[in-house]
Formats: sequence, structure tokens, C-alpha cells
Amino acid sequence: MSSLDWIVLVVTLLVIITYGLYKSRTTRNLEGYFLSNRSLPWGLVLLSIMGTQASAITFLSAPGQAYTEGMGFVQYYFGLPLAMIVISIFLFLFTEG
Repeated sequence: MSSLDWIVLVVTLLVIITYGLYKSRTTRNLEGYFLSNRSLPWGLVLLSIMGTQASAITFLSAPGQAYTEGMGFVQYYFGLPLAMIVISIFLFLFTEG
């Protein structure tokens, strides 16, 4: 790697560490860490859940599954956004306190 590559790498790591330390100032306990002090809107939680669901494993396994079983499994993914909205609302309503 050239010296410019090392500079970009080190600066990127320092920015990430600095941002992490800055954001961790408000977290005082594990609940605050894991639940972000209960300050996230449900839409952001929804996107996080959907991002986790549509992970790299899904993108890697879908072509193989389509090849072996056909495209019928794709209908599962059509209902996924609706299911995530329902799950997010449920979690919001029943974890308030």
C-alpha cells in the first residue's frame, strides 16, 4: 500500500473512533446502549430490521434457492415490509415502559 492509502485508512479509523466516543457520551447503562435510550423513531427501527433481514446471506442464497426450487419463495419477500411495520408497531407499543 502506498503512503496515501495508509493516510486514508488511519484518518478513516480516527473519524470512526471519534464519532463512536462522541455518540457514547449519552449512554450510561446497557439499556441505553441496546435501546438507544428509547429515542429512535419506529421508522428507523423498521429500516434496521429490514436491513438485517435482507442481509448478505439472503442475497447469496436466493439465486441457489431459485435454481433448485423455482421462484415461488419470492412471494415471501413481498409481505416482508408489511410484517416489519407490524412488528415495529408491536414493539413500540409493548416496550414503552
